Amino acid sequence: MEYSVNKLSKMSGVSARTLRYYDEIELLKPVRVASSGYRMYGHRELDTLQQILFYRELGFPLDEIKNILLNADFDRGQSFQRHLAELRKRRERLDLLINNVTKSISAMKGDITMTDSEKFEGFKQSLITENEEKYGPEIRAKYGDKTINASNANLKGLTQEQYDVSERLRLSYEEQLKIAVQIGKPDSEQAQIACDLHRQWLTIFIPDYNKECHMGLAEMYVADERFKAYYENIAPGCAEFFRDAICIYVK
Repeated sequence: MEYSVNKLSKMSGVSARTLRYYDEIELLKPVRVASSGYRMYGHRELDTLQQILFYRELGFPLDEIKNILLNADFDRGQSFQRHLAELRKRRERLDLLINNVTKSISAMKGDITMTDSEKFEGFKQSLITENEEKYGPEIRAKYGDKTINASNANLKGLTQEQYDVSERLRLSYEEQLKIAVQIGKPDSEQAQIACDLHRQWLTIFIPDYNKECHMGLAEMYVADERFKAYYENIAPGCAEFFRDAICIYVK
């Protein structure tokens, strides 16, 4: 069976305009164009659209989706397995937040008592999961499962007061770092203050802080594009500058 743009739009919820755009960028081409000029889509195209929607739901940009789907090694079955794994992670996060809200409602009614730590369980677990997805393989390879597991356990046990302190430290070291980059000297007072605030921030999440760990993270801020982009957003050249400043600090 074949579907016109309008029929496919009604069935999938994707606007006709978007389907035409997908055709223009060669992300989803119709199986044929009828003599009337209508784009027609078959089952293969429907399967492709389904994959596109899964990837869009997971936050992938269109150009990356296109590269994935057009790759000769693309395996639809493996793709579904990855989708399933990611969706299960999302469901786990939502379940934690739902449980948090449910307990909060019961606490408001006086049915139960929530500790300060319990009030933020779902949020902290979401942060841990997000960090694992973004940086897990790299930091685990560099520091080992034992260190990262201990750090995650420490984060889950933080009180709201401790977490607030960590946020104040993060904002403070980033503010000092921005000033230091403008000065342009990694050994300046402002740069070294930023490094010390950064150390204080780290010790909240990594109780077994040491100089090697600090320097290793500094190197990662430059080597890993995701970390680098974060610090470059503070100020151009910030990642390399911060690494150099930390190198001076730990010595």
